[in-house]
Amino acid sequence: MEKNTKNAATISKGLLQSEELYRYILETSVYPREEEPLKEIRDITANHPKAVMGTAPDAGQLIAMLLKLVYAKKTIEIGVFTGYSLLLTALTIPEDGKIVAIDADRESYEMGLPVMKRAGVDHKINFIESEALPALDQLLKDSENEGSFDYAFVDADKVNYWNYHEKLMKLLKVGGIVVYDNTLWGGTVAMSEVQAPEILRGGRQPTLDLNKSLATDPRIQLSHVPVGDGITICRRIY
Repeated sequence: MEKNTKNAATISKGLLQSEELYRYILETSVYPREEEPLKEIRDITANHPKAVMGTAPDAGQLIAMLLKLVYAKKTIEIGVFTGYSLLLTALTIPEDGKIVAIDADRESYEMGLPVMKRAGVDHKINFIESEALPALDQLLKDSENEGSFDYAFVDADKVNYWNYHEKLMKLLKVGGIVVYDNTLWGGTVAMSEVQAPEILRGGRQPTLDLNKSLATDPRIQLSHVPVGDGITICRRIY
């Protein structure tokens, strides 16, 4: 297990100036407090061909604190992948808490599902195999869902982030929080398009557009945090 954990840690999600400094944060403050099921999912994810899509553990640590601060009980996850952030949420919210988890890729979700079952939290998860927009529309058809969610996490197709935001502003309660992942997009938001690595160019402009729109949205209080690949924390204020 220890060997696999070290291999998983080589996938850097940090934007700090040195790999050594990022590793210092992980090894001093993050990994010692990371629960064993989360380490197990991190190991499983390291063997996935798209392992870089996994939630950064330092971002996860901050998210767990946010969940506790808002006493989150009813949550939404858009983009599940192998389930690191989903498991993190399930471990953090109360025993009777619920998570609506939306992803069109059931195969990746099922890689992490056995870990969630062993952790005894799978009963909190309602996995919906679907594209996110129609699933959110379905939630909004039930008037009881409007303004009822405490927290949402979005780590999905970047081009639709603003579309998700508009729907989440209806689903979240006032005072609820939504966290958007990858909002610094490998640092390319501060580069010209020609400077950005080709593999990241497709998501660069949608991320720039999202950041600009969030910064001017009067419905939210926000903080753009340089952990992992950048997360933006938005608190609905009306």
